[in-house]
Amino acid sequence: MEYRKIGNSDLELSVITFGAWAAGGWMWGSTDRNDAINAIKAGYDLGVTSIDTAPIYGQGDSEEIVGDAIKGISRDKLQIVTKFGMRWDLAKGDLAMKSKNNNGEDIDVYKYAGKESVIYECEQSLKRLGTDYIDLYQIHWPDVTTPISETFEAVSRLIEQGKVRYAGVCNYNAAQLKEANETLEIVSNQIPFSMVNRAVEDETVPYCIEHNKSVLAYSPMERGLLTGKMTADYEFEEGDHRKGNKFFSPESIEKTNAFLAKIKPLADEKNATLSQLVLRWTIERPGITIALVGARNEKQSVQNAEAINVKLSAEEIQFINTELKNAGF
Repeated sequence: MEYRKIGNSDLELSVITFGAWAAGGWMWGSTDRNDAINAIKAGYDLGVTSIDTAPIYGQGDSEEIVGDAIKGISRDKLQIVTKFGMRWDLAKGDLAMKSKNNNGEDIDVYKYAGKESVIYECEQSLKRLGTDYIDLYQIHWPDVTTPISETFEAVSRLIEQGKVRYAGVCNYNAAQLKEANETLEIVSNQIPFSMVNRAVEDETVPYCIEHNKSVLAYSPMERGLLTGKMTADYEFEEGDHRKGNKFFSPESIEKTNAFLAKIKPLADEKNATLSQLVLRWTIERPGITIALVGARNEKQSVQNAEAINVKLSAEEIQFINTELKNAGF
């Protein structure tokens, strides 16, 4: 495995970081707890020492699964990355969505990051994770109802108390990141990035490069689209958030698969899967520090970790970039 420093901090994360959203089941059409635990352990055995989760993933389920998976592993050998600012148990702030929990019950999810809420959420996360500190604590989405300074004063207090090591943000644009940094040093920004979804390269990634903020790329496989295993007639399970998403329209799947067919010979030549080639390309992209990759079972987790063994020359990266452009991405 390779490890990279996050911003100006002394925190290093594994370049392939385990993304535990799907492990929580919520919005992914259920999960198998034991499979998820085994997936995290299998990744760890191959050097995936960093795990990214959030309270909202399964309304606590994902964090509890991570907590179970890391029992017995020396805490200083792990980097726990979690989030705050999405409440399903408090009707305050900005309504983000109406959803259903893993039991099929209706829930309202709010973006809220008031000071008292941040402190409370941290305590709950520490309990669920079974740890006494979080390596990187990130606001999950911008909260327009709370001043950014108030939110990060709360995180600053958690850092002083030793409950959090470093502060990060998710889904922040350059202006929001700049404002947050005025209260507390922000070391990273977790944003969506994939071969077919590169809008953040217009402004946010260049800002992060210029100001030494690490980019944690989430959905680098575009939620399974870039595996090459999706077909235009794919049927999504009930509760799967990909149903109706523009990337998963039959036309989008066909267009993506046509592009993947062009780069598959390169994957074959390297004895790699398409997914592994996509992941390696992602972490070679300028400004991208870490790729957050989900896995529902041990096999997927091992495959993700082994993407690190794929090596790409400048010419091969250029070939992929040219094919992307030719495909209209």
